[in-house]
Amino acid sequence: MASLSTHVLDTSIGEPASGLTVELHDARGALVCSDLTDEDGRVRALGADLEAGVYTAVFRTGDYFQSRGQVGFYPKVSVEFLVAEDRHYHVPLLLSAYGYSTYRGS
Repeated sequence: MASLSTHVLDTSIGEPASGLTVELHDARGALVCSDLTDEDGRVRALGADLEAGVYTAVFRTGDYFQSRGQVGFYPKVSVEFLVAEDRHYHVPLLLSAYGYSTYRGS
């Protein structure tokens, strides 16, 4: 079975985005699991024993920026991706209040 981790960096301050809620949903939209990023902006085990299929990682960016006394343009960032192999997947997010970028990490 596959596993998943993530790392969120707040590029507006040049630091990890700690305390950001990340949810993992399956192809039907059902919540698989949810966790908060740690002090290094990581969720090291967001999903474990994932079967092949499409998943969506939902980053609750609006709540994160509100907790910092800021307003973010995107209340959430949803990243849909395909789990096709029995391996580890890493989905990082580079974040600012008015933009974001993601990629398949290692």
